[in-house]
Amino acid sequence: MTNEEILARAKDYIAQEKDERFANEVKDLIAKEDYKELEDRFYRTLEFGTGGLRGIMGGGTNRMNTLEINLATQGLANYLIKACPEKAKAGTLSAVVAYDSRLNSDVFGEATALIFAANGIKAYLFSSLRPTPELSFAIRKLGADTGVVVTASHNPRMYNGYKAYWNDGAQVIEPHDVGIIEEVNKVTSVKTMTRVEAIATGKLEVIDSVIDEPFWEMCKKELFRPDLIKERAKDVKIVYTPLHGTGGMHVTKVLGDLGLNVITVPEQAQPDGNFPTVVKPNPEEKPALTLAVELAKKEKASCVMATDPDADRFGTAFPDKDGNWVLLSGNQMGALLMDYILLSRKELGTMPKNPAVIRSIVTSPFGDYICKKYGAEMMECLTGFKWIAAMEADFEAKGTHSYVFGLEESYGYKVEKDVMDKDGVSAAAMCAEMTMYWASQGKSVLERLDDLYKEHGYFEDRSISQEFLGSTGVETMKGIMTKLRTEGLKTLGGKTVLKIRDVQQSVEFDPAKPAEKVPYGLPKSNVLQFFLDGGTIVSARPSGTEPKIKFYINSVTPVCCGDLASAKSAAATLCDGIEKDIKAILDEASK
Repeated sequence: MTNEEILARAKDYIAQEKDERFANEVKDLIAKEDYKELEDRFYRTLEFGTGGLRGIMGGGTNRMNTLEINLATQGLANYLIKACPEKAKAGTLSAVVAYDSRLNSDVFGEATALIFAANGIKAYLFSSLRPTPELSFAIRKLGADTGVVVTASHNPRMYNGYKAYWNDGAQVIEPHDVGIIEEVNKVTSVKTMTRVEAIATGKLEVIDSVIDEPFWEMCKKELFRPDLIKERAKDVKIVYTPLHGTGGMHVTKVLGDLGLNVITVPEQAQPDGNFPTVVKPNPEEKPALTLAVELAKKEKASCVMATDPDADRFGTAFPDKDGNWVLLSGNQMGALLMDYILLSRKELGTMPKNPAVIRSIVTSPFGDYICKKYGAEMMECLTGFKWIAAMEADFEAKGTHSYVFGLEESYGYKVEKDVMDKDGVSAAAMCAEMTMYWASQGKSVLERLDDLYKEHGYFEDRSISQEFLGSTGVETMKGIMTKLRTEGLKTLGGKTVLKIRDVQQSVEFDPAKPAEKVPYGLPKSNVLQFFLDGGTIVSARPSGTEPKIKFYINSVTPVCCGDLASAKSAAATLCDGIEKDIKAILDEASK
């Protein structure tokens, strides 16, 4: 882009942006003639993708700001009116809006609600921050037609985002996602009104306890053993951190109602979009749990629990027999929760007909073995809980299966049916009960995990992410995927690639016989999977919301004669070799 083109885009943005904070950022950059920064802010327009928006906050078309929020909401409102013409004519359309603790989330949330109101769509708005799963719950509870949550989940402090939901309480998928994107791209003007006007016309209603209290009760009613909880609640001490996010008011409330001894990390208890104690408020990463683990050691706690800023992700750590604290991966906790839920249903006689668990295609196949043991079926879907929710809805519509659990490797779990998204609050309650159950059986959660490994094999999972920033980043990622797609891989970590699955092309094939392709039935997505000799799966997937590409390694190693240590050593050697090969691919692409 030339400097003249950059300036033209910048001036057009300033003319449209009504939020002076963001407009002034761009004015200052123009005054400083900082064309490098201006190019990064204007070389593209932040795209409204299949789930919504996510980006660094600031002035510019390639940033999250009030203008981008307004355009997105107007497009969503336009689509909703077209999709539901009878309700639009009757004036009965409605939307729920929630937001998390991030900087500007409250501003973006109110702006969203007021645009809905100005378009004749009644907006239900929480008076303060709330978790993403509660937004999903509220849509279903209120019978709303759509919903929006302002959040960037576990991303660093400079990010914010916008997720759009449909009337089933799940994030939008086909055909709504495509239709909304088309409408967003056509927006030329935005309708809005003041908060006073919206309330006076009955198009804005503030909701709190009417949703909070039923949400808390829902989380508690999913549990299996209330008598056990009453007996052993005081024996379990939990250190919890909301990582400066929305989970504090809900996780502590639900666990407290159960009589559990919950200690919240004081430095991270209050909502704060600056996230002053962590680089990333991500329970997947060990540094984010440092303060919680330190407090747990001091308090001699039973476990550590953490939720990300919008409380849809749930992380845990447990002490081993030597007193060392072990942070469980999303795959490990997912396997443990799955095992406990299926075991409990079987023991209590509540296993439904044709029980099914749903996992994403990049989640460990560990759970496949656990499902088989209990007579449940494991189903695969694309990455993203909207696809888990869609498959659950399909079960219900067709009567083919009964949903019992859903999971993703990225610390996402869904133990209930009243929320159509991952839910860290209900996962925390289920994890607490599971901890008490295994204690009543004379073992720890970590010992139960080892039992599962000895029974089904040792599963080690790793991921490698690399960012490709700037105007050339997207093209670099495209180049990596194109090369992998056209040239394939014959080996990884010394293991032969037996099968390649190209989800974007909806095919599977033996790389030795590339012409003999077999159809593969999931919706198309830019994912490649390599199935290795021995059962390990390696997946490549560019992010749909961030400038990065991610490789997932899901390895499996047999455990012979209960020798778990030898299996772990063999798995580490295998994964190290695969990592080395993947890093070589990324290094070559970065040159």
